[in-house]
Amino acid sequence: MIAEPVRIGRVESLVADRGPTALRIAVGGQLRKLREQAGITRERAGDHIRGSHAKISRLELGRTGFKERDIRDLLTLYGVADADERETFLELVRKANQPGWWHRYSDLLPPWFETYLGLEHAAKSIRTFEGQVVPGLLQTEDYARAVVALGHENVETTRRVELRKRRQEILDRPGAPTLWAVVDEAVLHRPTGGTEVLRAQLQHLIDMSHRSNITIQVLPFAAGGHAAVGSSFTMLRFAEPELPDIVYLEQLTSALYLDKQSELELYRQVMDRLSVQAEAPERSRRLLQKTLDELG
Repeated sequence: MIAEPVRIGRVESLVADRGPTALRIAVGGQLRKLREQAGITRERAGDHIRGSHAKISRLELGRTGFKERDIRDLLTLYGVADADERETFLELVRKANQPGWWHRYSDLLPPWFETYLGLEHAAKSIRTFEGQVVPGLLQTEDYARAVVALGHENVETTRRVELRKRRQEILDRPGAPTLWAVVDEAVLHRPTGGTEVLRAQLQHLIDMSHRSNITIQVLPFAAGGHAAVGSSFTMLRFAEPELPDIVYLEQLTSALYLDKQSELELYRQVMDRLSVQAEAPERSRRLLQKTLDELG
């Protein structure tokens, strides 16, 4: 008997709150283990489902939806014959194919950002550097509304702000990811939305900085130049060891997803240097408070 599909039924309870992307990653990882246990190459598996080794790779990394026919054929190839085990696995596949909560906002979202929302929701840790605005996961409602208005001229502002608030819920769920944000000091002085909005936003950052899963550092003007000059970026890490870290770079009309080892290492080094250059969390909190006090 193949025990692996039964085990993933237990894994489901740990990843379900992280959304269908996380479940897809878990199911994909299980497919890889079944294939390797059966001693079958990606090329042979691809041929078996009328695809390619690249398709098998995407399935095993959870980067594409599953077709039940393909999964049935792969389970047969991998020697999973028990009817209950097959149905358990296929039920997970159906759940992994369900749209995420963000699907209701799909009319507002470009496809490249929908991809990011799924990955963000699945991540176990999020590291970000922001040089222009407060990171989205840490924005107040009024600050988010002001940021949204800058780029969308108040079109569907309410729903866009609602979407941002839904994103922030990941920080409150059981097994919430850790968030480590480095913010340029310039962000603290830019009155996006006006002084009152900025004041409330600074207080929110102070409050959030006390949470156990959130680290906030301020990169002060006194640090001078830094390794990420002109660029903001986010690094996502996942619980599943087979899935590499991903660096997300957002542009005005598109985004880049970097996962090559050389690229990841470069951005890890940049993030590490930024963290060293930035004020330590407690000193950052005092700097936030000082800036807030100076606003009057």
